[in-house]
Amino acid sequence: MTIRVLVAGLGNMGRSHALAYHLDPAFQIVGLVNRSKVELPAELQGYPLHTDYAQALAALKPDFVCVATYSDTHADYACAAMAAGADVFVEKPLATTVADARRVQAMAVETGRKVVVGYILRHHPSWIRLIAEARALGGPYVFRLNLNQQSSGPTWEVHKALMQTTPPIVDCGVHYVDVMCQITDAQPVEVRGMGLRLSPEIAPDMYNYGHFQVIFADGSLGWYEAGWGPMMSDTAFFVKDVVSPNGAVSIRMPDSARSDDIDTHTKTSLLRVHKVASGDTDISMADEPGHQDLCNREAAYVARAITENLDLTRHMNDAVQSLAICLAADESVRSGQPVKLGA
Repeated sequence: MTIRVLVAGLGNMGRSHALAYHLDPAFQIVGLVNRSKVELPAELQGYPLHTDYAQALAALKPDFVCVATYSDTHADYACAAMAAGADVFVEKPLATTVADARRVQAMAVETGRKVVVGYILRHHPSWIRLIAEARALGGPYVFRLNLNQQSSGPTWEVHKALMQTTPPIVDCGVHYVDVMCQITDAQPVEVRGMGLRLSPEIAPDMYNYGHFQVIFADGSLGWYEAGWGPMMSDTAFFVKDVVSPNGAVSIRMPDSARSDDIDTHTKTSLLRVHKVASGDTDISMADEPGHQDLCNREAAYVARAITENLDLTRHMNDAVQSLAICLAADESVRSGQPVKLGA
């Protein structure tokens, strides 16, 4: 079975996903969609290019749609694809509201279509190992995670475009909150957030730096921080620690790492496992996958989900929950008040 795929959105992630489908014999690209002109790598230049998603969906009748557009279109595009009989991959965040995320989830149940959400770290061997080592330590946990990006030029322009709908603590935060939730399994109960607008180049009601704390039912505590822009510090931009009563697991980066390098967001140098009873063990993560290879692995998982009829119920529940936590953090930033969850 060859999966006929339509790719919507040809920014950095969309191009990477399209390249993954181009390389994977399980897929056949039947069309690409982008609202504006875009430069494409040579491998993608031979595919039909459309500017209207609805027209392309109706004309091409794909088996599968990859939604890699801006966040505010994710839910509508995903639901339209399922209504047309297609399975869906949708980049994170799944939606810009919890209600829209649940609408996508309900449509998947109603139609029986597969929906995979772009949590790329779920396919990364270092992060898979970190989660396993942390769970082996036992909770409750303290999660200390951040990803600040000192962006300028074209990257800052991309960040400003993203911030028309989504702050950094939501756009990036869902990845790392998903990791927290995979480790603890406990329900989140409260979120407290703070944020600050550090540039006149973004809307007055948006902020490009934020951090939040989440409290889980088992007593675990999570901290996440994200900032974008030319003013951000390039020091301590990558903190990835999980602490428990029995020790800690940390991702350690090389001194040469830079916050504006896309592979820095996923690549690691060393996993350090510290145990109170026995000391430190360093696990080398040399020769791990880069960004494109991770997209290729994600595409392979999508093919398996479709052809092997994988049960994605937990996957969708986790995607909605991590988004709900990050949107609660955004609500807390804007209201100045803690937000209770699950009430």
